[in-house]
Amino acid sequence: MKKNILLIGGSYGIGHALTELLKTQNNIYVASRTVENLDASIHHITFDANSQVLNTQVLPNQIDGFAFLPGSINLRPFKGLKIETFEEDLQVNFINMVKVLQTILPNLVASEQASVVLFSTVAVTTGMPFHTSIAAAKGAIEGFAKALAAEYAPKIRVNVIAPSLTDTPLADKFLNNEVKKEKAAERHPLKKFGTPNDIAEMSAFLLSDKSNWVTGQVFHVDGGVSTLSVNG
Repeated sequence: MKKNILLIGGSYGIGHALTELLKTQNNIYVASRTVENLDASIHHITFDANSQVLNTQVLPNQIDGFAFLPGSINLRPFKGLKIETFEEDLQVNFINMVKVLQTILPNLVASEQASVVLFSTVAVTTGMPFHTSIAAAKGAIEGFAKALAAEYAPKIRVNVIAPSLTDTPLADKFLNNEVKKEKAAERHPLKKFGTPNDIAEMSAFLLSDKSNWVTGQVFHVDGGVSTLSVNG
């Protein structure tokens, strides 16, 4: 039987790669601002997490998998960051996700065992200059995910993926020429930066029954940068 999978964001980047991996064996619902790039088999719901409450009437009563993909990257010196930037990053990455999860909680509980996949960043584990705002917002996700996993085990599994720099539209300004790409690859022990499919593959695994003994974990899909020294 096909699973019902809900993705918040799925038209671009990691979300789009994930829909492509999942669409043949699952019923995929994508809630996003645009339908662009989505296959005709995908159930699309027009939704802006910043300003709208998700309409559960257009969703199946049972949701077996959920991933929240919207995010932000604000990399600036701490002394130049206004409090509004911290509030915005927290809203986009964390608060909006919590709102959606609370909205669909009855649908997740209706599943025999639902899987929730959230997204952090390598900068939570590895201190990086200019990452104070985004690391704070993503750090909230990691703490939240572990607490939620404990509260809802064994009914709902909750895991987090913490990527390093990945070639998505959100990161375009960091990878928009060959020099930047070469430098980004060199910073990673595996000598490459991430692709949307790298992260989507792990996401698909966590949403599948193959990971049914995995919960409360943070997976560093980051080319080794969080644990290995490139100069060692």
